Amino acid sequence: MRFLTSAASLLVLAGICVGAQASAVTASASPKSRAEAARLNKIAGNAQVRQVLVVRTGRQGARRVVTIRAEPAKPSFGQLIGLHQAADSLDLKSGVALVIDQDTNEILFSKNSEAVLPIASLTKLMTAVVVTEAHLPLDEAITISEDDIDTEKGSRSRLKVGTQLPRGDMLHLALMSSENRAAHALGRSYPGGLAAFVAAMNQKAHALGMNDTHYVEPTGLSSRNQSSARDLATLVKAAHEVPLIRELSTSPEYMVDVGNRQMQFRNTNGLVKNPEWEIGLQKTGYISEAGRCLVMQAKLAGRQLIMVFLDSAGKYSRIGDAERVRRWINASAPAVTGVTGAPAVLDSTKPTI
Repeated sequence: MRFLTSAASLLVLAGICVGAQASAVTASASPKSRAEAARLNKIAGNAQVRQVLVVRTGRQGARRVVTIRAEPAKPSFGQLIGLHQAADSLDLKSGVALVIDQDTNEILFSKNSEAVLPIASLTKLMTAVVVTEAHLPLDEAITISEDDIDTEKGSRSRLKVGTQLPRGDMLHLALMSSENRAAHALGRSYPGGLAAFVAAMNQKAHALGMNDTHYVEPTGLSSRNQSSARDLATLVKAAHEVPLIRELSTSPEYMVDVGNRQMQFRNTNGLVKNPEWEIGLQKTGYISEAGRCLVMQAKLAGRQLIMVFLDSAGKYSRIGDAERVRRWINASAPAVTGVTGAPAVLDSTKPTI
């Protein structure tokens, strides 16, 4: 334990730990104390700790005394089995990576691409595929219910219980902003209910030849939703064939009418606004067991490519890895085009969780 006597000192302590994830800072005192906790939360979002917790507040003369406890970040499944120990020629920060040519299926880059891992909100791509293939009316109203509240991770949502939106808007928010309640509501409102929806997800995965893939729910909050990079590349290719999924997943922002007011949602992937990228489909994901994840379809150096990044440890490292691949593809376009193989040694093992 460590006692600090000013907001500045609190910020110094939190600022020491820059680089990964943290959960909530709480304070049950004055509004000013709660404001300090909010500022700590903002810093802790990039901290190398799992938790920064204000456990006691009081007064010592004219000064406020606050106790901070920090805990190590929870390792991902990929870290536990040593995927990050594998070196690669692009020095990627993701434990798993795969880049393939969408048209020829040529593998340009591979790193642990057969490892089977939790996939977090990349799950929502399959959720979207099942919804669109069911041809359910997109203008049909769906209401967020108590059943859609996340009891797996306790994540928050801007869609309160009772919020009613058209199915098309729910799909938009699930793909663009990774809205968990929207994704769960889409599964719950499927003919036959949630169990039938999850069965349809697994049936579609089997039909696509995604033999490393298994789903237990439609949001990705469960670490039991698992797949491999090669299977996910197959899913991206299938999802890219659906114009609506392409459009909604790459939408930079979207405004929805909730009751008498409007709410603006933004894309979880800032690259969709980057003029150096021509992205045809994307989806991000994160839970602690999966690390930071990203899949994209993009046109680079005249080629339609599919990129998969799993189990990235830093908040921005999956984006950094995508940029490393883009620069490599553009710099080596003459050499990459029309050749087989990859700059990294292809996987010879298949670690499984």
